[in-house]
This record gives sequence, structure tokens and C-alpha cells, in this order.
Amino acid sequence: MGVSENRGVAFVVFLILSFLGISLADPRTSIAGLYCNTSYAASGAVLADYFVPAMDNLSSLVNRNGFGTTVFGEGPNAVFALAQCYEDLGSIDCKLCFSEIRSILPKCYPKTGGRIFLDGCFGRYENFSFFNEVRDSKDSEVCAYSKNSSLPDKFRQIVIEVVGNVSTEAIKSQNFAVGSVSSSNLSVYALAQCWENLESQKCNTCLQAAASSVISCSPAIEGRSLNAGCYLRYSTRMFWNSISTTSDSSGNHMTLWIIIGSTIGVLLLLSGIGIWKAKAYLRKSDSKSLNDVYGSGLSSAIAQSKLNFRYQELRKATKNFDLSNKLGQGSYGTVYKGVLPDGREVAVKKLFLNTRQWISQFLNEVDLVNCLRHKNLVKLLGCSADGPESLLVYEYYFNRSLDEFIFDPNRAKVLDWEKRLDIIQGVAEGLSYLHEESEIRIIHRDIKASNVLLDDKFKPKITDFGLARSFGEDLTHLSTGIAGTLGYMAPEYVVHGHLTEKADVYSFGVLILEIVSGQRCSSGVGSLAGNSFLARIWSHYKDNTLVQIIDRSFYEDGVKDEILHVVRVGLLCTQATPGYRPTMVKIVELLRSNRDQWDLSPTSPPFLDVSPMDSNEEGEGSHLLSMVSTSSLSGSSHSRIHGR
Repeated sequence: MGVSENRGVAFVVFLILSFLGISLADPRTSIAGLYCNTSYAASGAVLADYFVPAMDNLSSLVNRNGFGTTVFGEGPNAVFALAQCYEDLGSIDCKLCFSEIRSILPKCYPKTGGRIFLDGCFGRYENFSFFNEVRDSKDSEVCAYSKNSSLPDKFRQIVIEVVGNVSTEAIKSQNFAVGSVSSSNLSVYALAQCWENLESQKCNTCLQAAASSVISCSPAIEGRSLNAGCYLRYSTRMFWNSISTTSDSSGNHMTLWIIIGSTIGVLLLLSGIGIWKAKAYLRKSDSKSLNDVYGSGLSSAIAQSKLNFRYQELRKATKNFDLSNKLGQGSYGTVYKGVLPDGREVAVKKLFLNTRQWISQFLNEVDLVNCLRHKNLVKLLGCSADGPESLLVYEYYFNRSLDEFIFDPNRAKVLDWEKRLDIIQGVAEGLSYLHEESEIRIIHRDIKASNVLLDDKFKPKITDFGLARSFGEDLTHLSTGIAGTLGYMAPEYVVHGHLTEKADVYSFGVLILEIVSGQRCSSGVGSLAGNSFLARIWSHYKDNTLVQIIDRSFYEDGVKDEILHVVRVGLLCTQATPGYRPTMVKIVELLRSNRDQWDLSPTSPPFLDVSPMDSNEEGEGSHLLSMVSTSSLSGSSHSRIHGR
């Protein structure tokens, strides 16, 4: 079999694996640098309103093209954003890399801008158009001085050569190149990437400056140059992904893939598999089990849960996941309406990505939801793990999610106060069950309006347990990575990763205030001017004007006192100090009881700002969130909690 045929076979195999959603490479999500501006946005609340949709737009562009620029909003709070995956990343790895950017870049909020360099991708936002910038004052080099070459002079010469090679080659090869140089038992690898929007001359200017900068790292065995318009890295190990690379100055890269292609070709030939069988395999790929990809643990977990939907059955039920059947998106999957052969309507959640991280969340949701039994929790009907994508099957609820009503001026009128109170009480009872009554203690971590479904009688059902966490009775809290939705996340969780049931209580309090006011919490990370969602409501509370925040679509004087009682319960839930927040059991009692029995005097909710705290890790100059809570009653006390 010839070389070109072998490479063709390797390519077909790669197509097969890509079709199955298998990533063979490394998304390289290590942080090379995170930099936040020193100036604050004119309005933190408005910035949040623009930032989230800007990131959504950028996500669509990056997922489709590996690169994107977007502009959202206007005036001093407008968001100009850019993201670039380096060209050697495949589409799946690019999605994974950009998802890290989306989770980390908000640390710069509410500053006017910020940028993050991961080793596989770059992201930046500003309140001005920076898309043609090549260099600026934040350009820097990051050098691994902890380990230097034992032959510094020779090593420096090799670094100069390989960095010069890839810088020159990138200009000829659409702003990207990789390469290596070897001499005297020393090998150095390098990657150069300009942002896709830069024309050739600007790319050349940026890379020349980057090359000069990164060479100064020698004799450190690793160096990176982080620039407004480009990224350049060298290392003594090959760090780029082989599948998608386009150039290699030493020729070793191409030789490597010829060898790999030949090996795969021989194996396929010996097995009696030609290219025509590979095409047949593509047609039958739906029968490829996730168990074949991720091991026997997946199928055994599914078997133990006795959930046995077939992938083909669910694909047919959703009309091949047709967009017309799309109901919405959860924390890690898209939800579609489906009709089973027996006529039952179901909601089918399809995972965004079949990586081990997402599979673990799939299993997490199966394990947790399958053992829960409560009238206010969504019912899991089954799941599928026998196809190329993992699926969860839930009961279908005609009225879909709560956010589609309370934030829509026309549909909001459907929910009178009685229905809204019933929804609030139902969600509280569901959370109380999770925290206190189920076999295992469960923290949902993502309570929000879109994760509350409504049945045909507008009874609430809590859904989306992909981020939920369980922990033993002997633990007081969990220390975990941050996950959830900005605005609903408790301050101690955002700042410290300190997770208890009180994080759900905080989220529930925000939800109460949204249901009563008909307003979105947006980011919830308040501006310095005190214009955040919670700050506005707190201001009305202190001024005894809470009536002004009630949504007029359902307000009646006859239920005024009852509504204000519920608002105070919401404020109790959102107090800055976790210990001051009531438990969900207590909240259920407060909501059911006579309002005159309780003297509800909440302290202030948290108002978040950002303090410039230089990170001591790798000289990144990061700025992390701080929390400021001002006393509600005296106005004199002041506390600050700094991130670790």
C-alpha cells in the first residue's frame, strides 16, 4: 500500500473518530496568562447584560470556525470580543478550550476588559474595538525559569532558529505554523499563531516582536510570548496536536504521520478492512456504543439503573434531533421534544460533547435523578448509552420552563399571584427534599428560572441535575470548582469554591425575587454604583418601598402583604453571610405560615466588586473577585472577603 493510500486510510479513520465525537488530541486548557483591565465599567449591571450574549455569539462562531469576533451593546458598556483556537486544535478540542475561556474570563468582571491566553486558545473582551491591534502595553513573555538547559549557548541558538522559522512560515501559511529544530541531542519545538483577522503585514509585525521577546526566555526550557495580536511558544517537548497541523520545518511531523498512517493502513489491511468498509462503518456508526469508547464502567452504571432506551428509537422520536423540536439548553446539553412509538411525549437531553468530563456529568445526573422521588422534581424515564451520543429521557412538560413566563410581558399575565406562590412553595419543597429528606444529601448548584419546568397545571418541577453534588452526613461543606450561572451563585461559592446547601438557598432567594419582580437578575455581580438586581431591591427594602418592585401583571392590593412577606423571605435567603440564611426546611415553614408570626429582618445581600489582587502564580497579574457586604441596618459595618 502506497504512502498516499496509507495517509488516506488514516484520514478516513480520523473522520470516523471525529464522527463519533472522540478527541484524540489535547485541548491544552492550561492558563498561560490572565490579564484584567484596571478600569471599571460605567455600569456593571449593563455590562453583564451585554457580556453574556456576546459570549454566546462568540461561542457559536468559534464552534463553527475556530475563530470569531462579535460586538454587543452600545456606549461605554459595549462588549467587543474576540476568540481564536490555535489551528492545530480539532473542532472538539476547540470547543473544550473555549469553554474554559467562558468559565474563567468572567473573573475580570466588572472591569472594562480582560484577556486570557490558554495554551490552546485565546479570548479577549473590551469596551472598544481592538480587533486590529497588534501590540499593546500588556504584551509579555512567560518563561519557565524553574528549569534551564544545561547547554545554554547551544540551546539559545536552537531557540533563535526554530522561533525564526515558525514566525516566517506563519506569514506564508495563513497566520499559523509549527516546527522543530534538533542539534547535538537538543530538540526544540515551536508554535506561532496570529489571530485570523490580522492581515499578513500586521501578523508579521506581531510575530517579529513576539520572537524577540520569547528568545529572552532562553535558557529556560519553555517560553511563551503573549501579545495583543499573536501567540508564540517554544518548548523542549512537542506540545502541539499532530492531526491538524499544517507545517513543520524539520519534516519530522510529516514523517511521523506517514508512519502512523502506514501502521494504521497495515492493521486495517491485515484485518480485511479497506476504505470501502470504513465508509460502511460510518453508515453504521450509530451502533457504536459509548461503552466501547469509555470502558465497561459506563454500561455497568446504566445497567444498574435499569434504564434501557435505544439510541435509534430516541433519534426517530425527535425526528433526528430536528431544530423544530428543540426545547432549550441545559447546563451541558440540548433538550428536544420527542414522541415515542406508544404516543408518549418526552423530553430528550443530548450531551454537547462526549468527552470523559461530560460523560461523568451524564452519569452523575443518571445516578442522582434516578433515585429521587418527589412531586416537585423532574422524573427521569430513562437514558441511552448505546449510540454515538449519550441521551437522557425525561417527562415532557407542556408549559416548558418558568423563565418563558415571568420574563415575557404577555405570558406573565398567565401567572397570577396564587400560581406564583404555588411555584415558589413547590420549588422550596423540592429543595428541602434534596437537602434533608432524600437518601443522600444533594446540592443542585444551578437553581434558576430556566431549570424550573411547569406542567399543564403550572406545578413546578426542578430539572437539570448535571451540576448537582452529593456529600456525606459527616461533611460540613465541599471545596469544588465553580460551576453554575452568574447571578444565582452564592458569594462564598464564587470567591472560595465553598459549597454547602446554603448555596442553593441563595439561588432560591434570587429566584423568588425574580418571580415577584418579573426582572432578570442578569449577572447579579453588582456594579460599584449599587445598580445590581439585589442592590436595587435592597434599596427599596430600606426605603420601605418594596411595592414598587412588584410586577404589575399580577399585583393586587388584596395580596400586597402576602407578596411583601415572600419578598422578605427572598432577602433572607440572599444574605451575604451563609450562616444567616435559613435552611430550606425553615423556608418552607416561613412560606406556609401566617406572615404575622415572624419578624423578618434580613441583613444586606452581597454586593460584589473587584479588588486588584495580583496573583502570585506564574506572574500572571490576575485580578480575582472580592466580596463587599455593607450592613443593612446601621450602614456602618464593612467586611471584605478575598479570593484565595
